[in-house]
Amino acid sequence: MADLKEIIARRVARELKDGDVVNLGIGLPTMVANFLPEGVNIVLQSENGIMGMGPAAEPGKEDVDIINAGAQYVTVNPGAMFFDSATSFGIIRGGHVDATILGALEVDQVGNLANWIVPGKMVPGMGGAMDLVVGAKKVIVAMLHTQKGKHKILDSCTLPYTAINVVDMIVTEMGVMEVTPEGIVLTEINEDYTVEQVQEATQCKLIISPSLKKMEY
Repeated sequence: MADLKEIIARRVARELKDGDVVNLGIGLPTMVANFLPEGVNIVLQSENGIMGMGPAAEPGKEDVDIINAGAQYVTVNPGAMFFDSATSFGIIRGGHVDATILGALEVDQVGNLANWIVPGKMVPGMGGAMDLVVGAKKVIVAMLHTQKGKHKILDSCTLPYTAINVVDMIVTEMGVMEVTPEGIVLTEINEDYTVEQVQEATQCKLIISPSLKKMEY
């Protein structure tokens, strides 16, 4: 089996369309840009004030003045723009980001998202996630299905919310799920798993799509 995180990143990349303005969260979501289908070019936006961000900088070739919102050294593509945070968040809040791809600690059956804090632990903070999930046209959660055997897709989130009723799609190594008013619908399944295994790894009751298909990545 391929690397689980790579499977997720490859499948998420298939959701993006040529010309999309996309914001990638830290961690696993940053891998998505490496697996864009041929002919699909996206514009990466970073909430600290970059439009047209490129790949991570190679070791030894970092420009100390160019970092993403996670303080990682990155590159920029020809034509990239730099602007202040007020402008950046105006772009986000104004609905100009086509998709945001985020990791999550927990997601629940109505699309509530918890991805910024575990009580009692030191964390860097919410960053731009709260704005992105309400401003972006599509919110995709890219994450491993469970955490050390514990459910992450729940009846109801137990951790503090980032935002409520915002998640549109969940992509894990097991499959693709869409959040609907009726609940979470399993629309694609990784052929390495059974429906029963996916349900066992999910706390809330999944709705199995009548047109369930193989997960392509």
